[in-house]
Parts: sequence; structure tokens; C-alpha cells
Amino acid sequence: MQLGDDHPPRVQRPGLLTRIRNNFLTGLVVIAPIGLTTWLIWTVIGWFDSWVLPFVPQGYRPDIWLLQRFGLEVNIRGIGVAFFLLFTLVVGWVVKGYIGRSILRWGENLVQKTPVIRSVYGGLKQIAETILSQDQQSFERACLVEYPRKGIWAIAFISTTAKGEIAARAAVPMMSVFLPTTPNPTSGFLLFVPEEDVVLLDMSVEDAAKLVISAGLVYPGNKPADEAPDGAILVR
Repeated sequence: MQLGDDHPPRVQRPGLLTRIRNNFLTGLVVIAPIGLTTWLIWTVIGWFDSWVLPFVPQGYRPDIWLLQRFGLEVNIRGIGVAFFLLFTLVVGWVVKGYIGRSILRWGENLVQKTPVIRSVYGGLKQIAETILSQDQQSFERACLVEYPRKGIWAIAFISTTAKGEIAARAAVPMMSVFLPTTPNPTSGFLLFVPEEDVVLLDMSVEDAAKLVISAGLVYPGNKPADEAPDGAILVR
């Protein structure tokens, strides 16, 4: 640029390869979540079909009926899922009645007399009742706890206040929290933390789970950090 020239320097446009790369990454960001979600749902449905269909009589299967009647070999996904849902509804309806409750009570008494099976059945039943309970949530709120040492904070989920022997033997009020691992939040640690050391968060349990799964990349942006309520710890 010559001296006295008032024109600003021309902005260099990105090259062809750069534009192609940017367009490809933009498309990948859009397609990847949709494709992975579709693949996951399709795979789960196929797994249900492969597990349930062997127990369904062939006369009640639409794919077998079409093959025998018209010679059409059609792979209809979701038949096993439909039969599973229908069977679950029927079982729930039967168990609510007097006869169903009596049969269930007789079966559970029989299981309780079997040494190994009663331990497995009892544990699985307790887990299922806790997770699928209709009158309470799996986790109450998201929180921060100091783990694995003082000065290092981790996201956890409050299960409930400590009860039973743990509450009786603890010197201070305790809370049971679940500390998930990243990026798999289904595994983690059960911690009993003093209530005064638990920092409650305003974000929902779903937002906190997204933050854990994404390893801190997906942060809930509904409220700036400077607008955190009084007493909360600002994490920057």
C-alpha cells in the first residue's frame, strides 16, 4: 500500500479447499447427531426383535404371515417391541388383580427359598423399583462436591439424605450423592458427604448430565456465571 492511500487492505478470501473443509465440518455437525440417533434406535429395536420374536408363535407374526400368504419376505422392524409392550401391559393388568397378586406372591416365596436365585432376584427387583418408581425422581438435584481432594470440584447428583445406620452413626447430617464418571455417567461412585460441604446448583439434572457426558464442552448457557445466586461457587 502506497503512502497516502486511504483504502483499507483487501481481506483475503479463504481458498477453495478451506471452504470445502468448512462446509464438510458444518454438514458433519448436522448429520452426525441425526445419524447416530437413528442408528442407535434402529439397533435397539433390532435387538428387541431378536430377543422377543423367538417366543412369539409364528401364526401371530406379520412377517411370517406375509411370507406364507403372499410369498413376500419382509423384515418388519419393531414387531418384537410391539409384542413386548403388549405383553408388559397385560402382565401389569393381571398383577393388579387379586389372582395376579396371589400368583406373584407365591412365585416370590418360591424364589426366596432358592439360595442363589433369591440374592440375584432381590437385588434386581430393588434396583428396578428404585429406578422405575413413579412417586419419586431418580435424582433430586445436581450439586458440586470436593473430589478427589480439597480444592478440586466435581459434579454430582443428590440421591437423598442419609438414612438408617449411616445417619445414626454420622456426627453431622449427611447426604448420599452419586458422582458419575466421564463420558459414561452410568458408572460412578456413591459418596456420603456432609450437607454443609454440598454446593447446590441451579442447573437441571439433565443439563448437568450433558456437561458430564461432553467432558465440559456442552455448558448450560441459560444464565451467565456472574449472575449466580448468592452463596454459589462460580466456576470459571
